[in-house]
Formats: sequence, structure tokens, C-alpha cells
Amino acid sequence: MGVLEMVLVAMVVLTGAATQRVSGMGFGLVSAPLLVLIMGPFLGILLTNTLGLTTSLIVLTQVWRQVELRKLALLAPPALLAIIPGAWVALNVPSAPLAIVVGSMTFSALLGMLLSERLRVFHGTTGAVAAGALSGFMSVTAGAGGPAITLYALSTRWKHRSFVGTAQLCFAIITAASLTAKGGPPDLPAATWALTLGALLMGVLLGGRVARYIPATLARALMVGLALTGSLTTVAKGIIDL
Repeated sequence: MGVLEMVLVAMVVLTGAATQRVSGMGFGLVSAPLLVLIMGPFLGILLTNTLGLTTSLIVLTQVWRQVELRKLALLAPPALLAIIPGAWVALNVPSAPLAIVVGSMTFSALLGMLLSERLRVFHGTTGAVAAGALSGFMSVTAGAGGPAITLYALSTRWKHRSFVGTAQLCFAIITAASLTAKGGPPDLPAATWALTLGALLMGVLLGGRVARYIPATLARALMVGLALTGSLTTVAKGIIDL
């Protein structure tokens, strides 16, 4: 990569990490497009997954007191189980129409809940298990596990602070499983790792400072906006790939 590309990568990674610290999600949504453009689909997504895992773990060190272990126990196991059929579907079903269907369903559910308080699709234990499974499935098939967890958070009126903490550990578990299935982190030069990890750490620290001054309602709106954008991006990617 040239100097300009390296600077762009650093800025995008920093922005993605700061966004995730404030809203609880969004690193992949912000970072993946440019990383894929510069490094290609395989390496770009693999680096996004690696940095996304690292971001979740670093953010977790700041918010671990807000982790709700009961909700994590409901969300994470079905997500891990859903990775198995999700991987099979990703290998055997055309990815473009699958992305359109999954993204459209998630976007419709999110939008419907914003328009009507009655359309809360995930309730209780069953809802948590369903949301976790959908997140794991979407992570493998469409690269977007965040919107499903956001849908659950909206359905249950989950407090934003505890959502941020619990989501980091949940995303870390899912991403680690996905990385393991793909053979681990990419083999990149030491300079690239140093730049991206440095930008990531700066982004988390910056996001931590900003988060102190952002009301929970605004942070939650950012979270919902990212989830809607992620769902639409999944649909758009599917249409482009048709």
C-alpha cells in the first residue's frame, strides 16, 4: 500500500473503533468497505474481522462491569451454533439473493419497530435465542451480525450501557469463531499491523472520551442508524452481486 492508502486505512480504522465504543457496534460497517477496496475481498474482510475482534476486546476492558452474563448466555450459544448451518448456506446457496433476503427482513423489522411500539419481534428467552442465532447466521452469510442484536435490544428496551458491554463480549465470541473457521488472522507486514492497531487503540480511547458527553438517547439513535445502514448495505451488496 502507498502512503495515501495507509493514511486512509488508519483514519477509517480509527473512526470505526471510536464509533463502536460510543454506539456498541459499527466497526465492520465503517471499516470494511475501504479495507476491501484497498486489500481485496478476502484479505479486507479477514483484516476487518481481526480488528473487529480486537476492538471488541479493548472496548470490553472499559465496559466489562456493564456485561449482563444472563443475556450473554442466551445470545452467544445459539449464535455459535448458527455459524455451522450459516457456513454451509454460504458455501452452497448463492450469496447475492441470500444477502437480499436476510438484509431486507432485518431492515423491515427494525423499521417496523421504529414506526410502531407494538412491532417488537423478540421477547423473553425465546427472543434472545432467536436474535443470537440470527446474528451468528448473518455474520457468516452476510458479514453483518450487529443488526440482529440491535433488533433484540430495541424489542426488550435494553439499557444502552449494558447493551454496549454485553454486545462487545458477544461480538468477540462470534468473530473469534468466524476467524477460526477461516484459518486465523491475515499474514500482513509488521508495519501494517502497527499502523492499524495503533489507529484502533486511538479510536477506542477517543470514543471513550466522547461517550462520556453523549446522552444515552443519542448513542442509541446512532446504534439504530448503524443497524439500519448495515441492513441496507447488505441488501445493496446482494443486488450488486446478482
